[in-house]
Amino acid sequence: MTAEIISVGDELLIGQVINTNQAYIAEKLNGVGVFVDRMTTVGDNEADILKAFQEALKNHDVVTVTGGLGPTHDDVTRSAVCKFFAADLEMDQEALENVKRLFGRRNVPVTKVNEDQALVPKGCTVIQNRFGTAPGFLFQRDGKSFIVMPGVPFEMKGMMEQFVVPYFAKKVKGSVIKHRTLKATGIGESMLAGQIGDVSALFEPDSGTTLAFLPSPMGVRLRITVRGKAAGEAEAQIRLVEERIRAKAGKYIYGTEDEELEHVIGKLLTERKLTLAIAESCTGGLIADRITDVPGSSNYFERSMILYTNESKMAETGVPAAFLEKFGAVSPEVAEAMASGVRSKSNADIGISTTGIAGPSGGSDEKPVGLVWIGYADRRETIALRFSFGDERRRVKERAAQAALELLRRKLLKME
Repeated sequence: MTAEIISVGDELLIGQVINTNQAYIAEKLNGVGVFVDRMTTVGDNEADILKAFQEALKNHDVVTVTGGLGPTHDDVTRSAVCKFFAADLEMDQEALENVKRLFGRRNVPVTKVNEDQALVPKGCTVIQNRFGTAPGFLFQRDGKSFIVMPGVPFEMKGMMEQFVVPYFAKKVKGSVIKHRTLKATGIGESMLAGQIGDVSALFEPDSGTTLAFLPSPMGVRLRITVRGKAAGEAEAQIRLVEERIRAKAGKYIYGTEDEELEHVIGKLLTERKLTLAIAESCTGGLIADRITDVPGSSNYFERSMILYTNESKMAETGVPAAFLEKFGAVSPEVAEAMASGVRSKSNADIGISTTGIAGPSGGSDEKPVGLVWIGYADRRETIALRFSFGDERRRVKERAAQAALELLRRKLLKME
């Protein structure tokens, strides 16, 4: 069973609003075995909307539409639905009572415009809106499903959870779509693909399994997708593919799904009863920000210092003036001294540091923009690693923070 998601609204086309609805709907439909193979966005123009309806319902088993159900002149989706299905409007009493109840809670009088929100096309199944005034609609034609919902995200999500997902969970039989995302860092997309090798060694080409590489400045996500007939079989296939990927590139994989590197590090520090202190220069506090985004981080995070000037590096972490004069602030010697100094001053088990040239100015042939040294110190060793992160300031900072956390993860796991 395939689906198309149609989003209506000029605000989406001009970039004023980011379309998060389609991602949410796609995830939920996939979860009940409906494969989304097209997404379309159209403006508040009835002719364009009708054209999108026609093409979508012709080519797909399921069509979902969001947006354009409000009470203002630019909300034209409902009228387009009526034309498309040759249906007049009629008052839905349950929807009307819902409108009155919502306005009653706010002590606001109900106007004729508000009441008209409860008008629905004849012949549809009404999807009641528990979080707003505009109800949704379901039409069924020739075995196909056409669903219309508001564009307000929390109203749409309410309808998806209470009506749409249960509806398709009962309707779709013998079709399951499962996903798993593995998150890798410290390696580029092409190198990771080379490490994994020919995907035919992971799964049969006609097995309903696919593997997608999704790169970003922070790393690469590996999305495994399995389309099968039973949930248990699909889950077993995902586990098999995941095991084979980990056997080839496991040291780069730090988490799954929404798991971030700082969450993994938090667990490792907690399990090992270790504490952490940080001295940041070029990253300006980004590492500490990520570490403290994790609830309970006060159990293992001792302190952070943002040391931008040479004077602060000397005063707070004891970087020798001779190092700064001979090697410069962006050097392995200074990175090591910062990591060792912050660890010693805080009496933490581990210290990490960053010092680099984020740009766009300040670079040289010897030390170009994007050069970052990351320091690590514990009770046994002190090291610094060199990285080159490009020439875009924000990206240099973010990639440096990611690399510092990955270095910490590998040290905690005693990996190369």
